[in-house]
Amino acid sequence: MTTEAATPPRTKWAPVAALGLAMLVVTSEMTIAAVTLPGIGAELAVSPSATAWVLLAYALPMAALAIPAGRWADGADVRAAFALSMTGIALASVLVGLAPAFWLVVVGRLLQGAAGALIVAVYMPIITTSVLPAQRGRAIGFVITIMTVGAMAGVPLGGLIADVLGWRAVFLVKLPVVAAVLWVGLRTITRLPDRGLPRPGAALLREALLLGGAVAVMLLAFEQVDGHPLVAAALAVAAIGLAVWWSRLSASRPVLALVRHRSFGITMLALLAITFTGGLVAFLLPYFVADVLRAGPDVTGVALLFFVGAMAPLSLAAGALADRFGNRVLATVGSAVSLVAMLLMLTLDGDAGLVDMAWRLAVLGVGAALFNPAVNAAMLAAAPVGSEGVAGGVGMTVRTIAMTVAPSASALAWTLAGGGIAGFRSGVIMITVAVAAGLLVLLVPVRRS
Repeated sequence: MTTEAATPPRTKWAPVAALGLAMLVVTSEMTIAAVTLPGIGAELAVSPSATAWVLLAYALPMAALAIPAGRWADGADVRAAFALSMTGIALASVLVGLAPAFWLVVVGRLLQGAAGALIVAVYMPIITTSVLPAQRGRAIGFVITIMTVGAMAGVPLGGLIADVLGWRAVFLVKLPVVAAVLWVGLRTITRLPDRGLPRPGAALLREALLLGGAVAVMLLAFEQVDGHPLVAAALAVAAIGLAVWWSRLSASRPVLALVRHRSFGITMLALLAITFTGGLVAFLLPYFVADVLRAGPDVTGVALLFFVGAMAPLSLAAGALADRFGNRVLATVGSAVSLVAMLLMLTLDGDAGLVDMAWRLAVLGVGAALFNPAVNAAMLAAAPVGSEGVAGGVGMTVRTIAMTVAPSASALAWTLAGGGIAGFRSGVIMITVAVAAGLLVLLVPVRRS
């Protein structure tokens, strides 16, 4: 990508809005599909354990293809790539919504995940070609705000749709939104006329098979840690073997060089560590509410609304603050607030109520709101011109791995401590150590290039 293409004469906010809605569609598919599992199991006669593949089939290609798709997107016309991804999501959603058999649902979800990986791949390039460098934190904060609000409303809305219209409607109801986003994207995203949609060569396909296979197998390994440790160990060994094989390919050199770049590498380490807070939200808090407080999932849901409610409106302001004071400064402040929130979680006990959890989760939401736009903007700033797609792919892969590892590690800490208050605090201590490590990484000085 040329410098001229990477720096627009002025910021265009319409492509940012289209990107935000596209990312909303992609990220909401990770959670909203959960409400369809009972209906799919009943209508298509599959077991509850088998319906888990509705979620897994979407997450695997999202994580596995993020980096290869980013490399492909760096050589593509981002407008055409955006159109391809949104068209792919629409067609795959129709396939899932009309599938007469469960295996077609799984195939459709795999295609949805692959198309979603393309959106992630063009995320950073669209920001680069549409937004002035001085306003990129603001733009990323805007995208994160849309995604967060959508995630907050997506699951209850999906449950209502499934209850009234059936599970198939959950996958079909977003088609008008996808069509509108596609129309806006085609009209506003900067076209790179010297590029098109390059045909993936043998080298890229080989890279996708090896690296994507390594990431997918590693995620499957973490899924098996609790119930089948020997299977998990075997899968982990296989994942390491595939990763080593990939690292010997010439195609891996630009990716490895980017990760070894001091500023980018530090940003990725911080992202990996701070994202471990997902273990609290995804595992520790629900089990604390159920096993310690003897309350239902409705209490967990209401408490988490305070986390999302604090995060969503502040993300937009945090992006503007990152533009003014610096990405790294704000990411460091967000990490520090997240660390304080995790330390506060250690003070929860068996007498805690909804208010006790809610205000602590609100503090954690403030930390996440300050950290996420800033770390994404820092990631983009640290990426060399022409490698924005790879940077976004690496970031997505790191985030997905952390979001998978954190609940598994939290479950292990909970189990080893015997559950209850001791298990909760053991898991919180593990996450607190990770967040503290992320904060320390951000405090390491980086020489300006």
